[in-house]
Amino acid sequence: MSEKAESQEQLNKIIAELEQKCADKPNNVPAHHHLALVYRKANRIDDAIRELEKCLELDNQAVEAYINLGAIYFEQGNLDKALEVNLNAIKVLPEMSQAHNNIGLIRQQQGEAAAAIAAYEEAVRHDPKLTNAWVNMASCRIMAGEFDQARQAAKEAIKLAPDFGMAHNNLAVAHYYLEQYQEAKEAADKAQSLGYPVDPRFRQALEEALTT
Repeated sequence: MSEKAESQEQLNKIIAELEQKCADKPNNVPAHHHLALVYRKANRIDDAIRELEKCLELDNQAVEAYINLGAIYFEQGNLDKALEVNLNAIKVLPEMSQAHNNIGLIRQQQGEAAAAIAAYEEAVRHDPKLTNAWVNMASCRIMAGEFDQARQAAKEAIKLAPDFGMAHNNLAVAHYYLEQYQEAKEAADKAQSLGYPVDPRFRQALEEALTT
């Protein structure tokens, strides 16, 4: 049996065990949540949604179920539903930084830069070490033309995660728009060395800026 087949067989076994546990204890919220996560791993998305909704039916304070359900809706491109469940999460737990970060991503996807930035700021207010929120904030501030603030956000992300390629890329872009071309090149080189795919068009624009 191939490694992939063995992995699938093991996953099916775990699913069967969790399904039985949920059947035996239908009001057990952690069991339904665990099953939802395994369904998602198995790419059984409709089943995962059903189990997460069951969690929330049993306990409308189950914040992690809101977060995971929102992630699925976001991946599906259903931004309205993703926003709704993340807003429900912060109604239950206002300091839930991941939910605020998720709302920022949704608002950014919707083209609402100011609302996205506000959400990211709220995320890092509750958790200053949430690296993704700083990286996302840098991207959004670049989109909004707030390049100095974008540079600062990217630097905060790099302090927390020095090997986060996207953070270095965002720093490069911020430096570029601030006409700090040598700093931009250094940050872009670092991003690329970390495996981040720096946009060739950005590279070309940067090289042209450095030679003029």
